[in-house]
Amino acid sequence: MRAPTRLKAAIVAAVRRLSPIKGTQTPIAHKSLMMSFAPPDAAAEPLFALRGVCKTYGQGETAVRALVDVDLDITKGELMVLLGPSGSGKSTLLNILGGLDRATSGQVRFEGELLTALSEHALTLFRRRHVGFIFQFYNLIPSLTARENVELVGEIADDPLSAVEALELVGLGKRIDHFPSQLSGGEQQRVAVARAIAKRPAVLLCDEPTGALDVKTGVRVLEALQEVNERYGSTTMIVTHNADVARMAQRVVRFGDGHVRSVEVNTERVPPSELVW
Repeated sequence: MRAPTRLKAAIVAAVRRLSPIKGTQTPIAHKSLMMSFAPPDAAAEPLFALRGVCKTYGQGETAVRALVDVDLDITKGELMVLLGPSGSGKSTLLNILGGLDRATSGQVRFEGELLTALSEHALTLFRRRHVGFIFQFYNLIPSLTARENVELVGEIADDPLSAVEALELVGLGKRIDHFPSQLSGGEQQRVAVARAIAKRPAVLLCDEPTGALDVKTGVRVLEALQEVNERYGSTTMIVTHNADVARMAQRVVRFGDGHVRSVEVNTERVPPSELVW
């Protein structure tokens, strides 16, 4: 067994120790995520419902109010952009929605289930079954190929896409056996996208996915995200500083000083290929 394969086996074993065994019962029902895309329906029950959500770091005079009384409904299958300057609360909200952090007060519901009342174990189940994460930095394992990096997710997912299918979806079908050092920054980020979508997540949370990329490669990453949103119906939320990226969204949520300043509907969406920054 070559060294990278041994490393992969060790990583999978570690992940399994931290994750429940396949088939473990979860308090949130696991549903088939292969669905046709449809525009958000304001009358439909929201996928996420947030009411009075606050997040405070620290105490006393040094306390930082990262989120203040956030009320927001997020519809199943929509593509939403969270826009605002650094420190405005965008990433904090994304982490709370993904179960990586907890609100200080208020309620967060996913398909009616109260996430803010779940135990740490139940939140782990929620993340594993329902959420895919994409960050500004790719977090690929350098000694594993693109295929092997994506296959890691398949080891703990219930009904994953094959690594080849996920990589082909993001336009890397001919690069599956390349190592991260042999890929450009945009290609590495697309491997990260493929890894996130391989478990067919209901929710795709993207924190500055194009922040470290030039325009050309950033557009390719956004095209991959839009393709996943439309093909699989994954509710996709993109955090960005870039106001032009908001033009591809169905709705845009603008943040300032921990508050939701506005929620806007794009009546005419623009494809990623027409964005400029």
